[in-house]
Amino acid sequence: MSEALAAMKSLIEEINHHNYNYYTLDNPTISDKDYDVLYDRLVALERESGTILPDSPTQRVGGEVLKGFEPHRHLSRLWSLDKAQNAEDLGTWHARVLKLINDYNSKNPDTPLPDPAFVVELKFDGLTLNLTYTDGKLTQAATRGNGVVGESILAQIKTIKSIPLEIPFRQGTIEVQGEGMMFLSVLEAYNKTAAEPLKNARNAAAGALRNLNPKVTAERKLNAFFYNVGYADGIRFETHADMLQFLRDNRFKVSDRTRFFQSMEEVAAELERIAAERLDYDYLIDGGVVKLTDMRTREVLGYTDKFPRWAVAFKFEAEEATTVLQSVSWEVGRTGKITPLARVEAVELAGVTVQNCTLNNAGDIERKNLKHALGSLVYIRRSNDVIPEILGKVTEEQDGEEIVVPVVCPSCGSELEQRGAHLFCLNRLGCSPQLIGRITHFASRDAMDIEAFSEMTAAQLHQELGVKDPADLYALQFDDLIKLERFGEKKARKLLDALDKSKSRDLASFLYALGIPNSGKTTTKVLADHYRSLDKLREATTEELITLPDVGGIVADSICTFFRDPVIEDSLKRMLEAGVTPVPPEAPEAVEVNTDNPFFGKTVVLTGTLSSMGRDECAKKLEALGAKVTGSVSKKTDIVIAGESAGSKLSKARDLGIRVIEDEQELLAMLGEA
Repeated sequence: MSEALAAMKSLIEEINHHNYNYYTLDNPTISDKDYDVLYDRLVALERESGTILPDSPTQRVGGEVLKGFEPHRHLSRLWSLDKAQNAEDLGTWHARVLKLINDYNSKNPDTPLPDPAFVVELKFDGLTLNLTYTDGKLTQAATRGNGVVGESILAQIKTIKSIPLEIPFRQGTIEVQGEGMMFLSVLEAYNKTAAEPLKNARNAAAGALRNLNPKVTAERKLNAFFYNVGYADGIRFETHADMLQFLRDNRFKVSDRTRFFQSMEEVAAELERIAAERLDYDYLIDGGVVKLTDMRTREVLGYTDKFPRWAVAFKFEAEEATTVLQSVSWEVGRTGKITPLARVEAVELAGVTVQNCTLNNAGDIERKNLKHALGSLVYIRRSNDVIPEILGKVTEEQDGEEIVVPVVCPSCGSELEQRGAHLFCLNRLGCSPQLIGRITHFASRDAMDIEAFSEMTAAQLHQELGVKDPADLYALQFDDLIKLERFGEKKARKLLDALDKSKSRDLASFLYALGIPNSGKTTTKVLADHYRSLDKLREATTEELITLPDVGGIVADSICTFFRDPVIEDSLKRMLEAGVTPVPPEAPEAVEVNTDNPFFGKTVVLTGTLSSMGRDECAKKLEALGAKVTGSVSKKTDIVIAGESAGSKLSKARDLGIRVIEDEQELLAMLGEA
């Protein structure tokens, strides 16, 4: 056995070396025939010995079908990037960087930051990957998710031959980030023999990586570029160039289209070059990423609530095309809003086949001179991952058929009401698309996360079993479900089990699932964290709600109206009786507060951008000191903390004679951190 293991280890090392040369360096050092001889020899040894080593290349073909994706919490947060759409936006970002560096250097003359230098990288249009290596072994791989928690896709990642299963660095744990993608030439070759051709490279990669069958992932022959070490145990880098060299030294595929510059003029010129070359690449990109190269500067500049201050994504102009507007249908959403959806003659745009385009509302149709455009040529534009939009007619003539704006709901026939720019159907209890939309939203991943539930499932349950409200889901019976078409015993039990599991979702997810008007995930989390009880939230007044962060007058009114609606009250009553028990967030640990601190008992408003910390972070520190942080300035406000770009709240504070803190050093001193 020891001889067989030694032989396998030798073959694995040799094959992995050839894989690295071929898939990462694009520099093959062996013929395909000779490679197959080595690979077949390894397969034979594994079969004879009954042993497969963890880093064996035979594990890249894909294993058993997975039951589902497990959540994975990243060791270090994966941040989004702030966006610059033009030279002016880029200049604004650069000016902000210079100001932050100059402010720091003026206060720290003994340890100044260096003059900013920049790196420009391609902004790949793929799927973000986060890989974990412990003592040199690939131990985890995940999607970005919400930046804090993603989905484990280790089995799928192992099928990508340019990703090393083992690396030379063995001194602890690291996380590396990159972009998974399907090269355009690979997509073209795949479609020549595919029973169902793939429409575009980005969706092909995302679909492969989120496929529960890793063999499907392997068939797509994906690739990946890496550009960041997000977490490192046992190593630090002084510059971005050092980090990229570390990635190369550890056999990761790093784009050779990475350039370093000393001035923003050079950066702007490089972005223009990339834009001119973008169609020549064998993969999709949608911009360039500009970063500061010095790691200490990055640490000092830090992050806002959403973005690093030391990087910005420069988004290229969206691609445009002309095509024929074939038809316009009017879609009914879960809130009753009626939205026009345009169908156009299929056209390739930014690597995607486009057939559907957005039209915001009837006023949008008028503004874009599309009233008589059916059958006419129109301009369309696709920007990033957004559904393409129609920009207007190619000609000024009224040479097409008329787009007729409905006066009654296209689904239920109820008279429509105009609210601002939008049309609404008010028949929320008898309009099928609204009911199906609300049920689908309730069951969605960010809401109650009812496994394998789709809009098709919602429509079938509505049409055949009379499900009209989320509460009806918890009254479903096994004997009713198995009578439905495409519902066998296994699927029926799976749905009932998923519904039962959803009864103990966290309070924030439950509130989001309810679809409270004007309230997204951020607002429902604020409500859950503050009230930590459904009953207490239902009793809240507009005056109470408006004091919470991100809750203004309109949102507060929407929340109060929602929970006092008899239909919602009945729905909640039935859900709670069925055993739905939203889990409140854990209570914050009791901390002894020094009542002598300057914020104890004070009502504080935060406005503008703080360079030393995010507003959420600052709010938590203030609350820990006994302050009450609110979202609006009034006569009851004691202190307003104003960061960069503070607006109307600062003006109102000055008009009312409220104390304003604009110096961040003063703020840090008051927080006890200076």
